[in-house]
Amino acid sequence: MQVASPSAAASSTAQHKLMTGETGSPLAASTDPTLSQYKVIRRNGAVVAFEPSKIAIAVTKAFLAVNGGQSAASSRVRELTAHLTDVVVNALMKRKPEGGAIHIEEIQDQVELALMRGGEHEVARAYVLYREKRSQERAHEKQEKGGSKIDGVPINVLDNGIIRPLDFARLTELIKTSCEGLPEVEPERILKATLKDLYEGVPMDEVRKCLVLAARTLIEKDPAYSFVTARLLLDAIRFEALGEEATHADMATRYAESFPRLVKHGIKIGLLNEALAHYDLQKLGAA
Repeated sequence: MQVASPSAAASSTAQHKLMTGETGSPLAASTDPTLSQYKVIRRNGAVVAFEPSKIAIAVTKAFLAVNGGQSAASSRVRELTAHLTDVVVNALMKRKPEGGAIHIEEIQDQVELALMRGGEHEVARAYVLYREKRSQERAHEKQEKGGSKIDGVPINVLDNGIIRPLDFARLTELIKTSCEGLPEVEPERILKATLKDLYEGVPMDEVRKCLVLAARTLIEKDPAYSFVTARLLLDAIRFEALGEEATHADMATRYAESFPRLVKHGIKIGLLNEALAHYDLQKLGAA
């Protein structure tokens, strides 16, 4: 008869608690009725229930990748997993207090952020590598299934409620200009990583997120990609502020044109002080 070692038994017990959400496990919070107001948008556009248990499992796998299988029995790891899961869930709820749908990438971004802020840098690195591995696996699956992310094959996007073809030329040019002055980076690599995560009918907001994520996951390979990530994020911010596409070069004239209008709008909705209206906004915008 074989007798399980105490460490193996402890590991088994810890994993059981993790999977079942018993009291004291990081999954117990998943029974909170408030969470039923939240949904998750998967990469293929499907909307599913929000399950904190999946966050806890992903975090646990990252700890196991760094500390080995025995760490599942560690009370420190269990407590950290529970704490980090709570941090991620609370951060997501603060961003959407009214409930709603959250993209899977946003959840994973918050997990990375929680690990880094918690000082678990090695675990954060393992989690980033895990995301990259899963991304590669998805790309492989798409290739085997004859995916549509092939050069020359158009993909339609949802832009302001209207279905239209993705502006591939604009996408390529944006990545190229974001890589200018950085000989260490490869624009084609970012483009390829972006396209493999797109799908038919993807919202343009998700296209912009995919661009940023594609560049950010490459920072592990070369820090120069952090500059590319910042530039791509700036493009998304320009769109959010202006309500339309604008390149960095366009802003040489667009900034002066938009500044007065945006300040007046900020005053109108109560975000800016009315005293700003007394300044020469045209002159400030051109400064």
